[in-house]
Amino acid sequence: MQQLPIAQIIHRAGQWSVPAAQCELDYAARFLRRKRLTTTTGEPFLIDLAQTTSLDHGDALELNDGRLIEICAAQEALYRVTATDLTRVAWHVGNRHTPCQIAADHLVIQADPVIGHMLEHIGATVTPITAAFTPEGGAYGHGRTHSHEHVATAHDH
Repeated sequence: MQQLPIAQIIHRAGQWSVPAAQCELDYAARFLRRKRLTTTTGEPFLIDLAQTTSLDHGDALELNDGRLIEICAAQEALYRVTATDLTRVAWHVGNRHTPCQIAADHLVIQADPVIGHMLEHIGATVTPITAAFTPEGGAYGHGRTHSHEHVATAHDH
């Protein structure tokens, strides 16, 4: 039985070039430690990291044979949120620790009927969309907004 290639090194977006393949993962699936994944061309590989890690769109995983696999944010069900007072709406989203992608004139959040209803109740317009979700990474840069990660990467300081 042939062993699958294993990824144990992360190269953050902008710190690598020339991927061998791509792997599309939605926001939830980009938070992982050990898992069997498949490239967009159908090649399976394993990811085996020292700790649970948040991968961002544009990061790359280095396989044990030297090839790179680019992580791409997959299309998923989201809400596009607009409002006259977008700052107030953004405060309510942040107060609920909801991952949020921020643009000048709108917010993008994961499709959650409870949060959507709450936002409509305070005057926001909530429009269902399907798109890649790349929310803000939090105060410390990479990863989920609930913690400060210390991830072993190819460019540790």
